[in-house]
Amino acid sequence: MLNDKTRSGYGLHIQRIKAIRTAAAVILVVLLVTIPVPFVLKLKNRAGNERRELLRFWEEGTFDRAFEMSKTALSARPLDYFLLTIHGFSAYQMGIAQITTFDTFAFIDECIWSLRKALLLKNAADDGRVYYVLGKAYSYKGDTYADLAVKYLEKARELSYNAADIPEYLGLAYAAIGDYRSSVEAFSLALGADSSNPSDVLLLSIARSYMALEERDAARAYLLRCIEVSPDSKSVLTARLLLAELSRDMGDFENAENQYITILKESGENAEAHYQLGELYSLQGDTTRARSEWRLAYRTDPAHVKARARLNM
Repeated sequence: MLNDKTRSGYGLHIQRIKAIRTAAAVILVVLLVTIPVPFVLKLKNRAGNERRELLRFWEEGTFDRAFEMSKTALSARPLDYFLLTIHGFSAYQMGIAQITTFDTFAFIDECIWSLRKALLLKNAADDGRVYYVLGKAYSYKGDTYADLAVKYLEKARELSYNAADIPEYLGLAYAAIGDYRSSVEAFSLALGADSSNPSDVLLLSIARSYMALEERDAARAYLLRCIEVSPDSKSVLTARLLLAELSRDMGDFENAENQYITILKESGENAEAHYQLGELYSLQGDTTRARSEWRLAYRTDPAHVKARARLNM
């Protein structure tokens, strides 16, 4: 009798447990069906508003607001592709607007971190914008990162993202890694895009690449064009110094001398022009005039290391 009662009580206990579990399951289903609908809609609306506000900041050029807002949002959604790209793009814009190199690099590093992370996501594979900005960001990191600048800028072009400044950035990056032929090709594309009004920086860059390739006639042509069209006295000075160096290497000492003398007439005392003129005279065996020019270089700029060395100081 005792065993029968025990079995009967146990059976009732099991039945009660099953009933409770069934009721709990029903309640859970009801909650899942009713509560999440407005809740999810609210989250979607919030995300949509956030996206619209970020896009508004970006389109207005309020990059600092876009940067801070996307940074805050990423703490909650670190793998959100839209947030990562907006954060990277705004970090780049903040970086190039800085005055000090330290501040520039801080934002550029943030840009690279964010966009490299975005590239890990599947929907970044065909987004040329990401590769474009990433390539330019690496360009700002200096020559030691030029290979990465080439890699990402070429990828942007491969994806048919044809920003007007890609050829110029590619030209500089290729020159930095010593691929001067590719550098000239890229610079030529950049020049072709604005052949009627080329920048002096572009003309000087092409000339330097041709000099590295020892194609002196082509280099000379671009240097002369820079001197002719540039409104910037510093660019003209650089072009004349390079033209004098080129003339000297070609054995045209007279033209080299004329370039240095023209620099001194146009810009006044210039330590580098005096020093290089001294080098030219020394090359021709005129040590008296050479030392005179080196002394003038030192007098103009006492910190001119090469002039001090020539004078044994």
